[in-house]
Amino acid sequence: MNLTDLSLKGERALIRVDFNVPLNEAREVTDDTRIRAALPTIQHVLAEGGSVVLMSHLGRPKGTDERYSLKHILPRLEALLGQSVKFASNCVEDVALDVTQSLKPGEIALLENLRFHPEEKAGDEFFAGQLAENGTVYINDAFGTAHRAHASTAVIAKFFPEDKAFGLLLAKEIDALEKVLAHPQAPLTAIIGGAKVSSKLGIIEHLIGRVDRLIVGGGMAYTFVQAQGGKIGDSLVESEMHAQALAILEKAQTTGTELLLPHDTLIADQFAADAATDVVTTENIPDGWMGLDIGPETTQRFVEAVLSSKTVLWNGPMGVFEMDAFAKGTNAVAEALAKATSEDDAFTLIGGGDSVAAINKAGLAERVSYVSTGGGAMLEYLEGKELPGIAAIRS
Repeated sequence: MNLTDLSLKGERALIRVDFNVPLNEAREVTDDTRIRAALPTIQHVLAEGGSVVLMSHLGRPKGTDERYSLKHILPRLEALLGQSVKFASNCVEDVALDVTQSLKPGEIALLENLRFHPEEKAGDEFFAGQLAENGTVYINDAFGTAHRAHASTAVIAKFFPEDKAFGLLLAKEIDALEKVLAHPQAPLTAIIGGAKVSSKLGIIEHLIGRVDRLIVGGGMAYTFVQAQGGKIGDSLVESEMHAQALAILEKAQTTGTELLLPHDTLIADQFAADAATDVVTTENIPDGWMGLDIGPETTQRFVEAVLSSKTVLWNGPMGVFEMDAFAKGTNAVAEALAKATSEDDAFTLIGGGDSVAAINKAGLAERVSYVSTGGGAMLEYLEGKELPGIAAIRS
């Protein structure tokens, strides 16, 4: 399962990467984080005397669509690698094989968007077999798609019963998550934020009883407050989730997990950067006002919880951090994570699109232990689910 256990000299390594990167209107890459994350695995194969065939999806095309062609990322990929990359305008059949099967050690090829073929998402076995012809060993380094049972992430592995492995990035992702779920140093604190309880219910239920503290922030906190009889004004709420919220509170009590909800809230009279604001207790938000960030007392309490922890998981912001007026709570948590990492040797894991965006916006991504590249995949792993892309390599 380890990349270092594979013999790569003279082999063509077919690597599933996650190059689903944002492009601007000129079809230029605006954030190359995911490309850079794949470089160590690519460079390892080349250093061991192999050649590399890269395959990925980009966007959600409905059939072949030039706007989503992976040729658009070639300039950035070549610049980061410092060498030319051959491009195959299809990912299967002779168009691809003419490129990939003629590769010499040290050379790299990039296949066209996998999702130009509906068979990819369908997990079609024949299509997976066609893809497999492009390589002699298979490496999955795409954690962001490991929760999908697609042809290139799960089905293809059966065509490489002995010659398959996790890439260096995917192995690091698994290791980071296991440090939280399986081998945490106590105290372990999980910070779960974001808009909706419904989208994080699986994680919360799986973590209660496993973590020492569970901090709930963001819009989802108001569902917990209202379920207990609090007045939340016009704040975001899922009234249909009251029963689940109360069950979570009860489970926290019975399992010994300390569950922290916002005591005070920064409220606004409208959802706008220049709105009038005030700070009130979270269960007493007046009509016509909405909670958009945690208040100063809550911020201090959450920061203290982070700084007294040895392992911290953060998934989801504390408020509408995209607006500077409501970013203080989120930024304070980010700064506490960085401080706990550097000063207290805590292991800090950040994952989920909004949390990653927040830690990057705060300029603190380099000061925490690990920033996950997989949003949905990380959520499902934290829910205790077996991810098809990981199971396929382990089987």
